[in-house]
Amino acid sequence: MSSIARRSKPSYHRKVKRVLDMNVGAAATASGVHAKMIRHYEAIGLLRPAPRRRNAYRDYGERDVHELSFIRRARRLGFSIPEIGALLALWRDRGRPSRDVKRIAEAHIGDLEQRIAEMQAIAKTLGKLISACHGDDRPDCPILDDLALGVVIDRYVDNSHTRTGSVDQAARRNRRLCFG
Repeated sequence: MSSIARRSKPSYHRKVKRVLDMNVGAAATASGVHAKMIRHYEAIGLLRPAPRRRNAYRDYGERDVHELSFIRRARRLGFSIPEIGALLALWRDRGRPSRDVKRIAEAHIGDLEQRIAEMQAIAKTLGKLISACHGDDRPDCPILDDLALGVVIDRYVDNSHTRTGSVDQAARRNRRLCFG
């Protein structure tokens, strides 16, 4: 059993010697990264190519496992592959300025906040569509109308969140124009 499996805290900054004793399956188990993703990270240059054994199998060491764990954690935090590449290069460089790391993290959190705001707007719109839909045996449905025609939800919803008669007529007219 590899010593990495017994250790609870990883060792950073090249303090770990490159002991080559793991194939891709063992490295996957030790790092929590699937073997297919390990190969992918090597192919795109995120992970250094592992040396090969005589039988052409890749040979990984504890340093590789630490880097894979770093990549896995960065992916869980939502960093993109290019961001992870930059962070990994900074992590490998003991003389790095921390402001570079902070700049990447700040840009990432700004992107996350923007995506959260967009998703909240989507949820709000979908909630309005759901509240405008009767959900009964009638064929007219503001959800489908919005998806098919881009009908503005405000047409379907008055202040009390109920359909108005003129809106039903407009929806039927829109369906006829679209579907004949």
